Amino acid sequence: MAASAFGQCNLAPRTTTTTTVINPTQRQLFSLSFQRQTVTSSSPALSFTQSLGFGSAIERHCEDLNRFTTCAVRELTGSVISAKGHRFAVVVARFNDLITKKLLEGALDTFKNYSVREEDIDVVWVPGCFEIGVVAQHLGKSRKYQAILCIGAVIRGDTSHYDAVVNAATSGVLSAGLNSGTPCIFGVLTCDTLEQAFNRCGGKSGNKGAETAMTAIEMASLFEHHLKPLEE
Repeated sequence: MAASAFGQCNLAPRTTTTTTVINPTQRQLFSLSFQRQTVTSSSPALSFTQSLGFGSAIERHCEDLNRFTTCAVRELTGSVISAKGHRFAVVVARFNDLITKKLLEGALDTFKNYSVREEDIDVVWVPGCFEIGVVAQHLGKSRKYQAILCIGAVIRGDTSHYDAVVNAATSGVLSAGLNSGTPCIFGVLTCDTLEQAFNRCGGKSGNKGAETAMTAIEMASLFEHHLKPLEE
């Protein structure tokens, strides 16, 4: 009678629940295993693996070692072997010219050592570091040069004028490169003392003008062979 009133009732067999204790090492391995999500590509030897919180990488399965190794990503670099055939412009601040002339000499010597012809270098003098950015941007937009060097020297004084000029020069050179699509290399010394400036224009700290020229050579090669400036 009870069965007809409530319908047929099937009782599930009793099961025994067991508790497994996972030690900290197993818990860590389980967590890492759970975080890894693998999507197999069309090639049986390749898989795209994304680990949460660790970015992503392309992995290749090594049959002999039965493990995965990360394949090298294609790297683009500029050459510093030779700059022959490239054209450069150098924007130099006349203020503190005892320093900037030495920086310019270091840059020109480096260009010569890397096979840049004198006729492929244009030097443009401006009154101070504040004016470097606008001239560098104009030269960059002309598309006549593979890179623009921006050379100057700012020495800290007794007023806040130093901070204003340094900030303007830094942002000016950055904006020139971004707006023109031509690499504009920052070669402005920002020193607390005159001694520091002399040490960096051929003294015990080397010549920062030469380092700026090396950067320009590498960036010119990188843009020439791998990155093309966007046409307006």
